Amino acid sequence: MKQLPLPIVAPATARFETFMPGANAAVVQHLGQVGSAPTPVYLWGPSGSGKTHLLRALAQQRQERGERVGWYDAGTRPPWHMEQGAALLLLDACDRYDDAQQLSAFTLLVEAQAHGVAWVAAARVPPVDLPLREDLRTRLGWGPVFALQSLPEEQARAVLRRESDRRGIFLSDEVMDYLLTRFARDLSHLMAMLDRLDGFALSEHRSVTVPLLKKMLAEQDVA
Repeated sequence: MKQLPLPIVAPATARFETFMPGANAAVVQHLGQVGSAPTPVYLWGPSGSGKTHLLRALAQQRQERGERVGWYDAGTRPPWHMEQGAALLLLDACDRYDDAQQLSAFTLLVEAQAHGVAWVAAARVPPVDLPLREDLRTRLGWGPVFALQSLPEEQARAVLRRESDRRGIFLSDEVMDYLLTRFARDLSHLMAMLDRLDGFALSEHRSVTVPLLKKMLAEQDVA
């Protein structure tokens, strides 16, 4: 188990206020009510649709209230335990749990149910399609299930603009067009690309331009 915000620290953008809801406004509204009852919630959607962002934003919100939040993902090695006094459990990337993680997750959720603790889980596929042991798969789908929709290009562009402004990076329309037309348009990929581009521009002591972006990609391909 990882207790936020220690090894896993929500980035500056992982807050509900920085989430572009698009067609997912109902999900955000529902997550704001999680914990008033121990009803589980399950989020699913393609990579970059905002699942991890929402889980981290929820963790940040609850910890700011002084509550304990347990975080478990595919990179967290078992055994997993629920810390005494935990108010909420968050399980990310459930579709990538190995056998040991599946066993720990099932035991964890049984314990959470016994103590009336709510949980929110997320994966890339709906519960019925999870490649998990049957008892865990069905338990994850006990409560409301929300399918997250990827942002259309206009809103993805707005998120990129907002994040680049936060970092103090000027992204011209030419650079923005290059990013949105030549790379996967999911937000996790785009944010990773922006992070790499920010670091490369600093190392080169140059502003962000399409030629700089092409140079970064060329040097990384050679490496």
